[in-house]
Amino acid sequence: MSSTPILSVSGLAVRYGHIEAVRGIDLELRQGQITTLVGANGAGKSSTLMALSGLVKKAAGKVLFEGRDIAALPAHAIVRAGLVQVAEGRATLSTLSVLENLQLGAYTRSDAAGERSHDLEKMFALFPRLKERAHGLAGNLSGGEQQMLAIGRALMARPKVLLLDEPSMGLAPIVVRDIFRILKEINQQGLTLFLVEQNVRQALKISDYGYVLENGHLVLSGKGAELLNTPRVQEAYLGA
Repeated sequence: MSSTPILSVSGLAVRYGHIEAVRGIDLELRQGQITTLVGANGAGKSSTLMALSGLVKKAAGKVLFEGRDIAALPAHAIVRAGLVQVAEGRATLSTLSVLENLQLGAYTRSDAAGERSHDLEKMFALFPRLKERAHGLAGNLSGGEQQMLAIGRALMARPKVLLLDEPSMGLAPIVVRDIFRILKEINQQGLTLFLVEQNVRQALKISDYGYVLENGHLVLSGKGAELLNTPRVQEAYLGA
């Protein structure tokens, strides 16, 4: 596992009219690691991810991905570069089959069909329940299965960095444990993850490094386990 920054963000700002959602933050993702951004509702976490993905306009800031400034690129070009987001709320295409959703994840790829078929089999090995339901409608899946589908679809793009926005939202505790186990497994295979989560305890437990965002500002950063044990995090997010 390398400690080389694969993505560096400096002075990132996001505004919606007169409202400053993200106020000039700096952060780094290191290759092969899990980095987590935690904070309360409205702290600016999702806005940060959407700015990195090109889904909202950046008011200011530089985003270097593998040394290349991608701040001005459109969303589809950012995906093609290897930065892929799993959206909050899963956003599966409910009237398409599970298989069709996964196939759409590879739409930016230009490699051979055999490579995409190989990756489909990898997704079915990672998510056996999706294989069982491959030809059923995505809209008929449970919440946990839809989250697995959303992650699988993003992985079909062969990302270098996977951005995940609230992957545990609305899921039962046993399903949340499953999702975090899968994320850890994906990371152990070498994929860099950037995780935005309200489930602070679970997120920091699996993270190499974490940032705490409050009102658009970064207020704390450090190793995941260390942040988990700081009084500020325990009082604000863990009810200690």
